[in-house]
Amino acid sequence: MTRIHIIGGPGSGKSYLANKLSKMLKVTKYDLDNIFWDNESEYFGSQTPAVKRAEILRNVLVQEKWIIEGVYYSWLEESFRQADYIFVLKTNVYVRDWRIVKRFILRKVKLASSTRKENLKTLVDLLKWNHSYDGNNLVEAVKLMKPYKDKVIILTKNDDVFRLFKKRKRKK
Repeated sequence: MTRIHIIGGPGSGKSYLANKLSKMLKVTKYDLDNIFWDNESEYFGSQTPAVKRAEILRNVLVQEKWIIEGVYYSWLEESFRQADYIFVLKTNVYVRDWRIVKRFILRKVKLASSTRKENLKTLVDLLKWNHSYDGNNLVEAVKLMKPYKDKVIILTKNDDVFRLFKKRKRKK
């Protein structure tokens, strides 16, 4: 089985890593933003109701293989419990800032797709939140993962993950 949970701040490389691993391992990936946020709502920033969100997550977790990625933690203990690997991305905050701004610009000039209704205010809010993520959200997430610490791998570079799975493939 391959069940992978990837967590990290905004712009840390979660989606990049999930996409690469998904192709490499032939495993379906799930972006938690698409579960947490109600993209069908006419109001930007509407959250999916907790009951519906839990049901969507349960439908993912019953699958034999999955890759889940996102910044969230408080409603994901079952994902942490079931994961074979939990990758925590500890990318430098200024690198994350650059990636957030770059992604915003690419979406605005239509060189990258998005279902989100972003504007300058949401960009500034995300950059502010990014600077508090490691000291607040990530600290709490790591506390929640404590019972599963034998599966937690903290990374500062995504390439380390690819080496791990290439070694694993060679052993098979």
